[in-house]
Amino acid sequence: MTRKIADIRRDYEGGQLEESSTPDSPMTMFEEWLTLALDAEGDDGNAMTLATADSQGRPHARLVLLKGVDDQGLTFYTNYHSHKGSELTNVPHAALVFWWPSLSRQVRVEGRVEQVPPKESDDYFATRPRGSQLGAWVATQSVVIPNRTWLEEREQRFERAYEGQTIPRPIHWGGYRVIPDMIEFWQGQPSRLHDRLRFERRDGSWHRFRLAP
Repeated sequence: MTRKIADIRRDYEGGQLEESSTPDSPMTMFEEWLTLALDAEGDDGNAMTLATADSQGRPHARLVLLKGVDDQGLTFYTNYHSHKGSELTNVPHAALVFWWPSLSRQVRVEGRVEQVPPKESDDYFATRPRGSQLGAWVATQSVVIPNRTWLEEREQRFERAYEGQTIPRPIHWGGYRVIPDMIEFWQGQPSRLHDRLRFERRDGSWHRFRLAP
């Protein structure tokens, strides 16, 4: 490594985040920020870190793609038998982090997780490119495989099996919805005096707090 990482610095700048100018619902605010992020970050605007915990309480994190947002929560899709799927079966809670560097913005989300209805997963699966549909059948995510050739041969077998046919959604693949009970908005500011607004759901209503940087 040629650079000393302790010396890396970046100044953050952004409009001030004031309580008086934010909506009462964090989901409304999140959708507004996401719209700006998709314009600013392009195809990476919906990337998010998903953190789960296993049955021993050890955390695990990875990047996934947000594929839906509404008043109910935030939706992503994956293999239910993957490591994260198994963890969510045992501990149905998760944390999400969005980082949009060009906007100097971060959003943190925490909440319980549930599988979306099969029809919702079917509808989304039907919109995926055919190669992505085949990929859902090729292998259980996260399992150990012997080599790349094994993967390619499996793909070819499924291509032949579904040639000229509609590819159905595997029963082991589908969506999860994170139902937030906490959403925190972070706007970078100079001198590390960042703005942080935190929303917490209590007794069915959202409550807003300002946090120190």
